Amino acid sequence: MQDVPTQLKKYQIYIDGQWCDAASGKTFETFDPYTGEPWALIPECDATDVDRACNAAYRAFESGPWPRMTQTERGRLLRRIAGLIEKHGEHLARIEVKDNGKLISEMSAQLKYLPEWYYYYGGLADKITGMVIPVDKPDHFTYTLREPVGVCGLIIPWNSPLLLVGFKLAPALAAGCTVVIKPSEYTSASLLEFMKLVIEEADVPPGVINVVTGYGATTGEALVTHPKVAKVAFTGGSATGSRVASLAAASFKKVSLELGGKSPNIVFDDCVMEDAVNGAISGIFAATGQTCVAGSRLLVQESIHDEFVERLIATAKTAKLGNPMNFDTQVGPVTTPPQYQKVLSYIDIAKNEGAKCVLGGGPAGPEMGGGKYFVQPTIFVDVDNKMRIAQEEVFGPVLSVIKFKDEEDAIRIANDVIYGLAAGVWTQSVKRATIVPRRIRAGTVWVNTYRAMSFTMPFGGFKSSGLGRENGQTAIDEYLETKSVWVSTAANTGNPFIMKTATQS
Repeated sequence: MQDVPTQLKKYQIYIDGQWCDAASGKTFETFDPYTGEPWALIPECDATDVDRACNAAYRAFESGPWPRMTQTERGRLLRRIAGLIEKHGEHLARIEVKDNGKLISEMSAQLKYLPEWYYYYGGLADKITGMVIPVDKPDHFTYTLREPVGVCGLIIPWNSPLLLVGFKLAPALAAGCTVVIKPSEYTSASLLEFMKLVIEEADVPPGVINVVTGYGATTGEALVTHPKVAKVAFTGGSATGSRVASLAAASFKKVSLELGGKSPNIVFDDCVMEDAVNGAISGIFAATGQTCVAGSRLLVQESIHDEFVERLIATAKTAKLGNPMNFDTQVGPVTTPPQYQKVLSYIDIAKNEGAKCVLGGGPAGPEMGGGKYFVQPTIFVDVDNKMRIAQEEVFGPVLSVIKFKDEEDAIRIANDVIYGLAAGVWTQSVKRATIVPRRIRAGTVWVNTYRAMSFTMPFGGFKSSGLGRENGQTAIDEYLETKSVWVSTAANTGNPFIMKTATQS
């Protein structure tokens, strides 16, 4: 196992196959959320660097070895990337823990699973096919081609950088696109390590994958608005996603957005209670609640509400806070100082709204096993779905428990938010397990489990939770255009001033 360096390390960006500093020479510090101390310097890019990266990606898309590679060769390259992630996964996991505070137990498992995305899309690369379409006109041969959209801007959040870049990068490369990646300013280090240890070793042609780092208002907006960028794939908050979509729309770029959620985790009175309690805990306190699919609204049928909450509190109290580098730690820090303050402010909002705090409710200092940016696992009961704590995304270890009467009431409450990313249903009824998921307006519904995910299953949201889908065969369509080709074999094309319609031959 390689050690993460303790000295302040200086990183560089990656453009056209070369490592370089930002054009301005500026850098900013990145912090360890556990200690609150800076540990590395990240280049502060601006529009000049973005322009260089996008032009490099455009050249790589138009000429050079990349467009001449066959689909099978691209698939082989993706499989090389997968193998290198397997080789360097433990080191990459430790870098990510140091940069974003996720648990080493979770990150180690995540990096062991991550190669499957690249293996999957490596296998899919030469399965991208058009169709021969029989049309209603004689003497015409017609078919479609599936072609890459071009240069893609990939904007990645701070909660799971390497996993979420895999959601985008693997299908983009399989489709034949080139990319410019912009990670969060809070968590750029693991992606830059990934470029050095994986992408360089995999012999990816220069310009195919570029990385620029910096702030959203400068680096991010320059990427979204760059004229050479044909598609933007963004994961992050809904407000920023709306801004990205509006900026991209000005030049008619394709957009896919994976945004926020306020996911209902619905517990019916016929559930296996122990499983449902564990699922509720995992749904909100795993990853310190910093996941878009967090089951932050726990809907419990009133007939079992009191017993369920009692068991829930008892289990949540056992959570071990501590150093995320320790494999026995169960709850780590909040990743960024602004997010830490936001979570604490929502706890105050909930109390002022009249919700009853039955566990936690404040910072968790060293005496509780915490560190610089720790929040106690917090549970509120007596929550009304109209409260802000039930309507707005907190993105932290804060759970709102809401009573419901029956199935109709549960579905009404579940759908009564602007989001529609995910949901959970806990029941032993086969009928209910079939009917309720169909009526919930969400992109993913888990039944008797929570936070399960696979490279084979589409992932995305309804309503304000986003546009498009990631993962599975569906995702590759986000990076492709369809071209229709008409070949006439007719001797006489007829009157040149009249278009041939469906009724004409």
